[in-house]
Amino acid sequence: MARRATARPPVLPGYSYIRPLGSGGFADVFLYEQDMPRRVVAVKVLVDDAVNPDVLRTFNAEADILARLSAHPSIVTIHHASISADGRPYFVMEYCPENMSAKYKKAALGVPEVLDAGVRIAAALETAHRSGVLHRDIKPSNVLLTTMGAPALADFGIAAAVSRSDEAPEVFAMSIPWSSPEVLQGDVSGSISSEVWSLGATLYTLLAARAPFELPSGERIPREQLQARTIKSKYVPTGRDDLGERLESALARAHEKRPDDRFPSMAAFAEELRWAQYDLGLPPTAFDVVDSSWASASAPVDFEQDASRGPVISTVRQDSRRAERAKALASQQRIQEQRASEGTAKRSTVRAGAIGAVVGGMVVAAAAVGALFATGVL
Repeated sequence: MARRATARPPVLPGYSYIRPLGSGGFADVFLYEQDMPRRVVAVKVLVDDAVNPDVLRTFNAEADILARLSAHPSIVTIHHASISADGRPYFVMEYCPENMSAKYKKAALGVPEVLDAGVRIAAALETAHRSGVLHRDIKPSNVLLTTMGAPALADFGIAAAVSRSDEAPEVFAMSIPWSSPEVLQGDVSGSISSEVWSLGATLYTLLAARAPFELPSGERIPREQLQARTIKSKYVPTGRDDLGERLESALARAHEKRPDDRFPSMAAFAEELRWAQYDLGLPPTAFDVVDSSWASASAPVDFEQDASRGPVISTVRQDSRRAERAKALASQQRIQEQRASEGTAKRSTVRAGAIGAVVGGMVVAAAAVGALFATGVL
């Protein structure tokens, strides 16, 4: 199939276009320089003819997921999301100059680097799982390298909720060399067990410079044949003699055909990788994972929202807070006026009673004086 031409980069206020970085089925990625603060960033932009409700749902969910999870040190950071002047949704994210796919194609990676990356990405995925999100497309090209050389997970474009309703449509990831047998057979679109498989396959690829079920010779085979080999799931060790027994065993367990025979969670997988580091005399990598109370505090990501979001369509009234303040002030003023009115009426009643008493006293006194005059006393 012919490769799609990269679309024209949008004009974005506050950003200067530099060059294209890549393109996919529904979006292009460009390198820009942000004016304030000064930094280079990657901008992912939806293609014009790809803007439909299904793609918008995917795009909105990816932006929301990155915004929610990118505080994790091993997940790519998102800075901003909006809609360009020509109507294309985009988001601005951290620029990562390389990915693991480009790196292993030059040469197989060293065991210390792969173990360190494995623990970090497992921690990122455990954080996503605790937040109710599956990645569903774990592979070397989606493990980016930041400007500091640290691995960071990217591309949550086909992510899904860990628990989805029966009515929700399923999208199947078909990155065949790294997808689990149950995903390739269409039994599930994704699960924690299938993610364990995919991370294991990714680490295997970095160590062997080929995917687990590709031919050891490196010869390319048809897609259908590779899929059949993966579904049969006859695991073959990497052939390296510097992995150590624990790492070889962890990779084999991650590739068990039955999902229940794999690691039950990314946390368990990471712990085994940390023990492998210890056995090899390497310092164990810190397992950075979000606290469960934080994960449950945020509202779940809405995977069904297909409305454009940004300056073109806003769901927030700009004067909403001002109106609420004015309403509260008017209510308070009415209460004060009512209290003042009640106080005035009460004081008027007391004053009238006092005046009546004085007048009555004066009348009585005058009558008494008149009686004294009449009797000749005065």
